[in-house]
Amino acid sequence: MDTKLPYYMAYPMPLLYDDERIDRRDFEYMKSLYPETARRLLPYIEDECDRMEYDCSMIYDEYPDQLQLNLMGKRIYDRAKEKEENPGEWLRDLIQVMMYQEVYKRRSDRRKYGKKYFQGINMSK
Repeated sequence: MDTKLPYYMAYPMPLLYDDERIDRRDFEYMKSLYPETARRLLPYIEDECDRMEYDCSMIYDEYPDQLQLNLMGKRIYDRAKEKEENPGEWLRDLIQVMMYQEVYKRRSDRRKYGKKYFQGINMSK
């Protein structure tokens, strides 16, 4: 019994690699549902996380340093408070929570998808 399977039967899960795209789309949609204040803060948070996203960054440590995370939050707060009407402790707390979520997402993506390739060249080294 040497029957060949059709191509689509040999690889029954063609959408297996769409998980990253689906996760990213879902995450972006959820961010679009943020309240107005959170949406205004998001660019500051993403900019700061982009600035800290490099190899051996403390955000990728097994246990990121709480002092460094607080300093990241303070830098974001200092930039954002100029544009907010009523900056206060609530704004600082909101920034910290949103920043922790963004750091978590980036750490998760890095663990899940690890190495990044650009035109066949390994860019993670």
